[in-house]
Amino acid sequence: MDIAGDLERFLSEDLYPYRYPLTIGFAIAFVAALAVAYRLGWHIIAWRRRLITGPALVILLVVSIPLGDYLLSPLWERSTVCEASPIAGAGAGSDKCDNVVIASANPPTATAPPTASGGTPTAAVSDAPTQTPLPAATDAPAAAFEAHVVSQGQFEGADDFHFGSGTALLIESEPGVYVLRLEEFSVRNGPDLFVYLSPDPGGYTDAAINLGELKGTDGAFNYDIPPGTDVSQFQSAIIWCKAFAVLFSTAILGPAS
Repeated sequence: MDIAGDLERFLSEDLYPYRYPLTIGFAIAFVAALAVAYRLGWHIIAWRRRLITGPALVILLVVSIPLGDYLLSPLWERSTVCEASPIAGAGAGSDKCDNVVIASANPPTATAPPTASGGTPTAAVSDAPTQTPLPAATDAPAAAFEAHVVSQGQFEGADDFHFGSGTALLIESEPGVYVLRLEEFSVRNGPDLFVYLSPDPGGYTDAAINLGELKGTDGAFNYDIPPGTDVSQFQSAIIWCKAFAVLFSTAILGPAS
């Protein structure tokens, strides 16, 4: 797909900044071409040879409509995904998630005491002999682990067409367990978009690890990082189009603020 990627980059980087004058120019050229074809009587020739032009038109539509839908429909299709942060009390993570009910990432568990038929908690009954409680340990219990941000960065678009914004948070959710969280996130949609961690601050390399398909174009959501990954080796989070090998957005990871 290198040729398709080069073409896509040419269209997005070189032509997209001039999209308005180019669109007007193409519209004028299209209308002029129709006028010339009409004056030359091409529509009459097409009608006389409709057994050829008819099937050709059908084939053109069958190919172009699905292809156009795959390539162009993501430009106006948007989706918002809201997931809870591994950090307790961290908030929704996106303005678009403020009014969305989000389940806790680590819901507390508790066991209710036994109750009598009337619903009042009762003491447990045991036939075992009463034992003298052991003295309390002198050492204080270890403090409970709290999820925290290890590193973070701000998303920036690759060019005028491939834009992205928001924050990438590398979170240690449990000892040695890491999650990449995207917050206040928004990106231009496209076909076949995936989220990667890359050792290159500039974007994609063959050593980048694929965390999964992009869950949404907007919102706040998480990606589990494979166990055993040395997160210190990765310097950026990126949004990458696999189909055309095109970079959409990059967040360079640095020390947490």
